[in-house]
Amino acid sequence: MARPERIRDVIDVTPAFVQADADALNARFAGVDTSTMLAALLGNELKGRVAAVSSFGAESAVLLHLIAEIDKDVPLIFVNTQKIFGETLAYRDELSERLGFTDLRVFRPDPYDLAAHDKTGLRWSYDPDGCCEIRKVAPLRRALVPFDAWISGRKGFQGKTRSALPRFEIDEGKLKLNPLADWSKERLESYFDEHRLPAHPLVAQGYPSIGCSPCTTKVAPGEDPRSGRWKGWDKTECGIHAPGVPDGELPPGYEPVF
Repeated sequence: MARPERIRDVIDVTPAFVQADADALNARFAGVDTSTMLAALLGNELKGRVAAVSSFGAESAVLLHLIAEIDKDVPLIFVNTQKIFGETLAYRDELSERLGFTDLRVFRPDPYDLAAHDKTGLRWSYDPDGCCEIRKVAPLRRALVPFDAWISGRKGFQGKTRSALPRFEIDEGKLKLNPLADWSKERLESYFDEHRLPAHPLVAQGYPSIGCSPCTTKVAPGEDPRSGRWKGWDKTECGIHAPGVPDGELPPGYEPVF
């Protein structure tokens, strides 16, 4: 008797979201309060499909508080580049505990990548793009594999490259939410005060934007908040949020390590 034809396994590589989905969500939630928007999505179509990504930087407490008020079980991803300020690690633990998140996930660079491409730990000093790729971008890609969408804390006022930031966009086939895209610095400060949120300890020392220790410097009053990041380099983003890069490609100068 002839055997029935074996059905081959098929891996579905269709993106979970496309630009039309982001456009529809931008239209659907235009003018809608941030908390209302997050409640509608986290409690319905994105429940179980989305993670929040936080650097636990200067303004991170606002977005994390908004999310925790809706669902403390949303997975919270933190990438420890192993070049992070000790103050940031302490702030991460304090804030995530205080807000009651139940699923904090910490990702680190692949040690084999570090051994092959940053053995001395000094790549940041001569190739900050490559350093970010190894220590931040690649670990985050691994962290986001189980999810169709993720939440970012970017704000439009943070620099020229973010001035036209939408609430929803597509990034490598995943839906990226920017709930604070239209929030002003003053609104963030008011929210901090209203909810008595703890500030990152480095803010008072002159760090309005906080990344890795070697590539973060103090900012003078009146300067762009992100001018202390990668000072002296023609670089404004770590690569996670690089604008204008087609899906599946790396920004110019990046060296794939995975």
